[in-house]
Amino acid sequence: MTDAPDGRPRPPDQWRQRGIRGLTVARDVSLRGWRWWTRSWDRLVAALQDEAPVGARADPSPSGPLVEQRDAPRLIAVPARGYVYLFYIRATFAWSSPASLRSEVLSWYVQYFQPHAIQRLTRLAADAARDLPPHRAGDLEVALQQTLADEPEWSYRRGEVVITCRPDATVRLDQRIVPALQPHVDRMVKLEYQFDEQLRKARYAEELSRRWTAILCDDADDQDVADARNHLLSTQREAARWIAELLHNHAEHPPNPVDAHSVPPQQRPSPP
Repeated sequence: MTDAPDGRPRPPDQWRQRGIRGLTVARDVSLRGWRWWTRSWDRLVAALQDEAPVGARADPSPSGPLVEQRDAPRLIAVPARGYVYLFYIRATFAWSSPASLRSEVLSWYVQYFQPHAIQRLTRLAADAARDLPPHRAGDLEVALQQTLADEPEWSYRRGEVVITCRPDATVRLDQRIVPALQPHVDRMVKLEYQFDEQLRKARYAEELSRRWTAILCDDADDQDVADARNHLLSTQREAARWIAELLHNHAEHPPNPVDAHSVPPQQRPSPP
């Protein structure tokens, strides 16, 4: 067939060209779709076989067992002595498995076993808190940490899969008891500051008297200097004895305030 007088192809030729272009586009699309489907199928089969997808540009997995850390969904409440006030425990669990598990598989086992771990930690905390007064949250935390250190890993098994758990716990006071403890804590902070200040002054006085003793020993021939030196030495021994008693009493009874009568009066050496 020939073209029309105006140079354009006749209608039958136009339909033939459009049909050829359509078939070419359909073929290219089919080839691209088949390649995409082949790659997707290979990745799906590899994922089901617990293998890395072929040709995937995923980040390298970290060495060692996979660890998943979970917090308890809420604070664990256990009664203190008297069963009026409570201790509140914030629990964290670090889960891992010696086997090579995928993250979603480990998450499923963690979701299954974490209620058992929370129940076990609750029993341990209740046993430790039963004989403690409600204001001794620090003692409960120390006792609970010691109990967890005796058995740092808890193991759980389901079928052939074994996962381990490392629990950690911190203890908080019942907010209802905080107003009653606030004045006592404020007073203890003030007494501790006063004790530290007195201790610094005593150590400074002891160092100063030691230097004066060394100076007076250089001129020991003068009787007046010798008398002043002996008086200073006796005062220094008295100060050293008081400092030793102060440190000893503070080590044995840290919460008790320092008795004001145990502070020796200021002694000044009489002029020669």
